[in-house]
Amino acid sequence: MIDFHKITDIFCLADEFCKDFDRTTAPYLLGKPSKRPPVMSKSEVMCISLLFHLSGFRCFKHFYMFYIQRHMQAEFPRTVSYNRFVELSQSVLMPMTLFLKTCCLGHCTGISFVDSTPIRVCHNKRIKRNKVFKDIAQVGKSTMGWFYGFKLHIVINDKGEILNFAITQANVDDRQPLKNESFLQAVFGKLFADKGYISEKLTQILFISDIHLITSIRDNMKNSLMSMHDKIILRKRSVIETVNDELKNICQVEHSRHRSFTNFLINLIAGLIAYDFLPKKPAITFQTSFSSQLSAF
Repeated sequence: MIDFHKITDIFCLADEFCKDFDRTTAPYLLGKPSKRPPVMSKSEVMCISLLFHLSGFRCFKHFYMFYIQRHMQAEFPRTVSYNRFVELSQSVLMPMTLFLKTCCLGHCTGISFVDSTPIRVCHNKRIKRNKVFKDIAQVGKSTMGWFYGFKLHIVINDKGEILNFAITQANVDDRQPLKNESFLQAVFGKLFADKGYISEKLTQILFISDIHLITSIRDNMKNSLMSMHDKIILRKRSVIETVNDELKNICQVEHSRHRSFTNFLINLIAGLIAYDFLPKKPAITFQTSFSSQLSAF
């Protein structure tokens, strides 16, 4: 059962944002506005899309038809058919993305973590039969093997809050988004990553931008000096892997039933927004972590 207060908070935030969005974009729209607006508002469509990722349901169609339309008529009295709702959800992709970028990202604390996770769009045996993502998705390789789809790159702080994200094809190198200035625009201080981000050139580029990239070393590399504090935090880099796990298993940013690329983006963006409304996020407690790890040395 979804908490009623959480529904109210999500709807109020989405409604205020949609009003500002419509007021800002109205002077730049081409043509005359429609005399017959949709039955459901943008804020209602956004709210239902976000609630699905917090509900525990695995099928959006069942969630909409057997939960929203049956048990939440008081909150959403003017629901439309499922097919019509899918059409309306495609029209809120832009405001939903801006809502994520402006209202749902955290603030850098000087300690950040970066990682990528595969977003599979189908089983490997069905790659040749997949028509939805033909010429869009690519085949890539992760630590779990080969997959077909995309990569989700995220940067988080020590509180588990997402600072920024990027979506690339599966065959793109993990270090490529870090070369984009806008991806790390809100990041400063120390950035912890795994061995896949080792690059002397990238380290120098980020150092100019006041970002110190810290990674573990490979077996065939020379050891480098690192403070005890950095070694302890590097051991806690698994916190971002926990965030990726919650994004997939709780917020459901990954599934293989998409019928269009737009629906894929809507599901991914809504899952990232839903993560911001989780009551508890993976975080690092430095006092307990530092004392326990220091005793191990």
